[in-house]
Amino acid sequence: MKIAATIAVSCALGLAGCSAIAAKTNVLSDAKIISSSAGVLGLEPSQLTLVSKRVDGTNTYANLKAAGGKEYTCVINGGNLLSMGMTNAPMCSRKGEPVNAHPFQR
Repeated sequence: MKIAATIAVSCALGLAGCSAIAAKTNVLSDAKIISSSAGVLGLEPSQLTLVSKRVDGTNTYANLKAAGGKEYTCVINGGNLLSMGMTNAPMCSRKGEPVNAHPFQR
């Protein structure tokens, strides 16, 4: 019983440590966030402005504003030491709408 409890605590601490490492080693620049998000939204990077961003574990949450005044929220997974700097394509939606985690499924 003690071994199972020790393993469970070790796993929980290990996962918490991974999240902290991912957040602290995030290498996504503002330009990379804008460029990646623009491609998903069908816009040119010059048409977007990064309003704000925050990093939580392996995810970067970005609020963007388009030249026409529309606002978008994007989530980018990766871009840290644990993912070796690689990222998944951003998942974006209009501000105030839920982000579609499965954009190619109906």
